[in-house]
Amino acid sequence: MPEILRREAVYLWYYFDVQLRQIFGYWAAGILLGSCVSVFAKGWLHAAAERVGRRLPGIAGLFLASALGIASPLCMYGTIPLCAAFSRKGVKDDFLAAFMMGSILLNPQLVAYSTALGGAMLAVRIVSCFVCGIVAGLFVRIFFCKEGSAPYFDFSSFGEPHNRDTDPNIFLRFLKNVWRNIRATGPWFLLGVALSAVFQRYVPAERMVSLFGRKNKGFGLLMAATVGVPLYVCGGGTIPLLLQWLSGGMSAGSAAAFMITGPATKITNLGALKIALGARHFALYLAFTVVFSLACGAAVNAVMHAGGAGIFP
Repeated sequence: MPEILRREAVYLWYYFDVQLRQIFGYWAAGILLGSCVSVFAKGWLHAAAERVGRRLPGIAGLFLASALGIASPLCMYGTIPLCAAFSRKGVKDDFLAAFMMGSILLNPQLVAYSTALGGAMLAVRIVSCFVCGIVAGLFVRIFFCKEGSAPYFDFSSFGEPHNRDTDPNIFLRFLKNVWRNIRATGPWFLLGVALSAVFQRYVPAERMVSLFGRKNKGFGLLMAATVGVPLYVCGGGTIPLLLQWLSGGMSAGSAAAFMITGPATKITNLGALKIALGARHFALYLAFTVVFSLACGAAVNAVMHAGGAGIFP
């Protein structure tokens, strides 16, 4: 028994080491990029979002709102107070919905992490999150922005956003932000690498193909969307898992569905969203997330595996 345990430990360490070497650089780049945006560009981005929200109504405003949400480095507990401040200055709910959805699904740090998945999946992630933000804004505009209708959001419980990047020395401000990002994402990143090593060692590739592969697209999409709910704790921690699953035969559409439902239903986000949305609108948010993720996954499979050609072996 000790010999078996030692052998398995050696195998697991080998897979862990290979995965860590493969994606550590992407994680480090994400930390630095996120901190650069947070320290040097956050104020400009948020001021631009406020100006666009007040001065550019219509579909063009939703496009920019989703893009600015993706570019924002704030977590959910920073994004909602920011949206509350925008709302008090007259920004409409549809713009706020597009901005918030984009911010929930993606940020500059996670974009850098996701380059480890390859150019095709990086493009899938960016485009699907961008479109999701726009569709969320359209949904709120069509159903909740009519004259006399109640507001979609309730920001009465939220004050002004808190800024932790206040050190007068800009170099120290940057280093402190980097350290906060490392503390927030580092443990989950290492956990994701460890879980990917376990999958690689003990879960046959054939099983991944049967669950998430192209030959089982419908069920695979549903499974990926469902698995995204409990497994997604930190974006950086899921990149090693996705990398392993994709190499094992997961379809691009299943990965896209996972990348929508995961961050949208991350447990640390849901508490703040429940307060800002109320019970009825929160239920609609969850339903919208699941339906969009399945539709997005089906569209990605149709485009990327058209004619039987795929982007993954």
